[in-house]
Amino acid sequence: MRSEGNELKRRKLSMNSKIMFLTFFIIAFSFFIAGSFVLGSMIKEREKEIGQRAMLVARTVANLPELKTSLQNENFGEASKKINQIVDEIRTINRAEYIVVMDMNRIKYSHPSKNQIGQISKSTDINAAFAEHYYLSKAKGEKGIMLRAFVPIMDENKQIGVTVVGYSLPTFSDFFSEYSNEILITFALSMLFSAFGAKALGMHIKKQIFGLEPHEIAKLYVERTETFNSMHDGIIAIDQDLKITIFNQKACEILGVDLEPSQCIGKRIEDVIPDTRLPEIVYSKKPVYDQEIFVNNHSILSNRIPISVDGQVVGAVAVFKDLTAFKKMAEELTGVKAYVQALRVQTHEYKNKLHTIAGLLHLGRTKQALEYLSQVSSQHDNVTKFLNERIYNENISGLLLGKIIRGQELGIRVTIDKESRFTRFPEKLDYHDFVVLLGNLIENAFDALIMANKDEKEIHISIDDRDEVLAIEVSDNGIGMTEEVKSQIFERGYSTKEKENRGIGLYLVKEIVKKGNGVIEVYSEPDKGTTFLISFNF
Repeated sequence: MRSEGNELKRRKLSMNSKIMFLTFFIIAFSFFIAGSFVLGSMIKEREKEIGQRAMLVARTVANLPELKTSLQNENFGEASKKINQIVDEIRTINRAEYIVVMDMNRIKYSHPSKNQIGQISKSTDINAAFAEHYYLSKAKGEKGIMLRAFVPIMDENKQIGVTVVGYSLPTFSDFFSEYSNEILITFALSMLFSAFGAKALGMHIKKQIFGLEPHEIAKLYVERTETFNSMHDGIIAIDQDLKITIFNQKACEILGVDLEPSQCIGKRIEDVIPDTRLPEIVYSKKPVYDQEIFVNNHSILSNRIPISVDGQVVGAVAVFKDLTAFKKMAEELTGVKAYVQALRVQTHEYKNKLHTIAGLLHLGRTKQALEYLSQVSSQHDNVTKFLNERIYNENISGLLLGKIIRGQELGIRVTIDKESRFTRFPEKLDYHDFVVLLGNLIENAFDALIMANKDEKEIHISIDDRDEVLAIEVSDNGIGMTEEVKSQIFERGYSTKEKENRGIGLYLVKEIVKKGNGVIEVYSEPDKGTTFLISFNF
């Protein structure tokens, strides 16, 4: 146990050291780059300053009257001696490397090297100066890079010579030596703040990643991805910019997305699936539970929940499943189970009828037995024939037949309009939806009639899909509803019956009508009955 704790501590220290070293290196390197730019800028400023000084000195020398007189009126020896004395003093005072004075024949009258005096200059970059141009140039000499100022010597309107003033440019080492104290202090402060920043950033990163090593974070990411992909429900999550952050394999299968889950990450949700209704959760900041929606031509049951961090909504997640299994469960809750029970009741009823026929035959009343048998057979055949001819889906036919039989057991007469016809389902709906819809409406009517104190209890059903409209009507003469009750019957969980698993039937009816873009109307009066009228356009 102690060894595991020591190993964990060692890993955390190792991670902290790596983070601090990397952060220190990045910050120090950033300071180095910034310092290099600053030093480069300072060197350029120094070069500009030296150029201005060289030009100023060259102009000063070129405008000296004594120099002009010596160039024009004295022989070379006397002129050279006098000019050298003048420029040497100026060179010393201004700390120039050299000051060269030449006449129009390019003969040097002054130069720091005595052996150069009297020589003819062969430099090519001096040509423009003999054409009355003022300029600066760089050249590599014995003492390094030199910055030279060229100024023509003018006497009235005539050029009589050229002055060249040279200054050596400081190298990086010279500049470093000159500002060594400042650079060292700046470097020390930079390193100090780099170390402090590295430590602070390392601690912040450590806190953000919960003290995990990079390979542990990678492992967690892989495990999270595989966990989502192994789930039986589809999961999609988006951030506040509506970009996908989670998209598992089951979501691709349920919604029929051809992309791999990894290919969906980072894309905007509307570019992958335009109708998930996830963005509205980000904007409204309110969850929606157990809602049936139609996404990418697939019917799903969806829970959509905002993702909050520190009280701020940063995204939304949808957890959903294919509605096939859910609809089977809904059928159990809303009538199919009752239909099976009704078939059992029918079997029991037929046994009673067989016993009646057997009793009549035993008494020798053959005629009465035949009449009774003919009557029972005729009633069953008429109902079965009507449903087979008018209702072209056996699931709906079976449901209606089961409700008729259940009504007989409860003492409630269930009738179907003779003009009823059902040949096709509206768009987005199937027989599962209609089993839930019709089963709930009829069961709701049964409940209303069971509580009613009436001698004759009736439920009337009409289904008609002519004229491009499917109209469904379920009416009863039960207890009816007040306006207050009628305004709440489609709310999830609302019921006037104090029993468990109530308050979902009419809510499911409303959701199915909504999915099929239909309209539902309710007419009801207390003690008179209730009529539900639903219509869909094809």
